[in-house]
Amino acid sequence: MTPLKPFEDIHPDQYDYELPEDRIALFPVETRDHSKLLVRSRDGALSHDVFSNIAAHLPKGTNLFFNNSKVIPARLIFTKETGSRVEIFCLKPDHPSDYAQSLSSSGSCSWECMVGNLKRFGNEPLEMEVVAGRKKILLSAKKTSQQGNIVKVLFTWNEPGVTFAEIIDCAGKTPLPPYIKREATEMDRFRYQTIYSRFDGSVAAPTAGLHFTDRVFDTLLKKEITCHEITLHVGAGTFQPVKADRITEHHMHSEDIVIHSNLLNLLSGLPGRVACVGTTTVRTLESLYWLGVKIIETGNPDPKDLKLDQWEAYHLDGSYSLNEAFEAFAAWFNRQKAEELIVSTSLMILPGYRFRVADTLITNFHQPRSTLLLLIAAFIGESWKETYSYALENGFRFLSYGDSSLFFNR
Repeated sequence: MTPLKPFEDIHPDQYDYELPEDRIALFPVETRDHSKLLVRSRDGALSHDVFSNIAAHLPKGTNLFFNNSKVIPARLIFTKETGSRVEIFCLKPDHPSDYAQSLSSSGSCSWECMVGNLKRFGNEPLEMEVVAGRKKILLSAKKTSQQGNIVKVLFTWNEPGVTFAEIIDCAGKTPLPPYIKREATEMDRFRYQTIYSRFDGSVAAPTAGLHFTDRVFDTLLKKEITCHEITLHVGAGTFQPVKADRITEHHMHSEDIVIHSNLLNLLSGLPGRVACVGTTTVRTLESLYWLGVKIIETGNPDPKDLKLDQWEAYHLDGSYSLNEAFEAFAAWFNRQKAEELIVSTSLMILPGYRFRVADTLITNFHQPRSTLLLLIAAFIGESWKETYSYALENGFRFLSYGDSSLFFNR
């Protein structure tokens, strides 16, 4: 589907800025909620605080949504007899395609992967010994197909009583972003993870949530701010810079949303403001609105056909209310007689997009020329430049392990 004409004038160079290497946080602050917080008010005023005071800046009665996806240790490093290393980065399950089923697989499973040192990954399987408790397990990885830079890998192991989740927990490494130029440590297993993460599947952390602590949740409760959870499994494509000359030439990555009926019922009657912790949460809630619109317009789509393509939201009728879209989605979901469904979204949010659900955003500071920065520019307008300059001038730390910001939609 072709994008709308106004977006053809958006060039990635307009969303570039100079980010000194020493401003990229290589490690988190010692205490999660001691990170700095930049606040941009609804009238555009800028100030800064400490994240532990976040509740003081949110209106009473706010509905705050979190992405509860959990980062898996998705990097598996095989060493060949020649001494060369091949890194297999597990992106998303292929067979079984369901995250929970794949991670609980016993004996074998297949994943879509990115492979470092791919030329060394020939037709013969790679092998490594994995120690799980008292068991020594032989893990084998065989390339079965390749399309572009995505390789399908069949994993097999000789201990059927051990799951794939246990295998990667013992053998895998935390998938730190490429701009954190150091080896992952045991500390990262805990700190590159939100304290409320519950469902395995992400290969990149929803980093806006890294600052939250039990102490912060207590302050939110006292302010009568209600917390809700959604699940979107974050893919490695979130780090993919926009390399095309025109934004319309960029291919947006897809990510999977796990849907339950209680979430749709909640959204269909939600009172008050909606605040999102992270761009992944924004993408999820906005995508669910547009999927509800698709259901209204198409009637009763097959679950396997329900997905949101990159430009689709810009061609759909956005005049439906939140209640109409989410009620239609909830009714369709109930007709499927399923406890949960997984749908994919490739929604690309650009300047000019009108937000239907998200009113407030808590997020970290993002890479130059990234789709995440484009989302920020869509949310707060051209003032993103002033905001990021303010952050650089006032010693804020950037990217995944960096500081936080609080933005109110224009």
